[in-house]
Amino acid sequence: MTITITIACLVIAISLLGLLCVIDMKVRLLPNKYVAGFFLTGIIFHIATGFHFISPSNMALGMICGGGLLLIVRHFANKAYKRDTLGLGDVKLMGAAGIWLGVEHIFLAISLGAFAGLIHGLIYGYYKSKKTGKKISLATLSIPAGPGFITGILIVGVIKFQNLFILLGF
Repeated sequence: MTITITIACLVIAISLLGLLCVIDMKVRLLPNKYVAGFFLTGIIFHIATGFHFISPSNMALGMICGGGLLLIVRHFANKAYKRDTLGLGDVKLMGAAGIWLGVEHIFLAISLGAFAGLIHGLIYGYYKSKKTGKKISLATLSIPAGPGFITGILIVGVIKFQNLFILLGF
């Protein structure tokens, strides 16, 4: 039963991240119900694995650090640019990712996610400039942050949980 729950949590979490990525690309929104589902599957996953990967306190600290760091970044970026630069959905997503990854891996996920977002922005800007024939200003280029952060979460998750199937006896 625990193996089934563990694998179901992984499948659901990956599906939710895929859905969140698509939605964010289309409407620039990370719906709370899907972020909450990702959050809850993380809690259930760690309970089902007997907290083998991270402790409950590390989960809580990962959530606080992941969401908290982005909340701080959002605050100062909004002040500097005088507009909404990072949505609260991104803050909640990284808080939920902290539940999955713990404090020691959430910062890596944020860093990789920001880098993936940068690459996404450069590619998007290049194609947009080719399409319109106009030079695109990177200072005003706007892309959703969720897909980049989701990429970082998935990369770090694969590394963090690489021994899961050995633990489960596969």
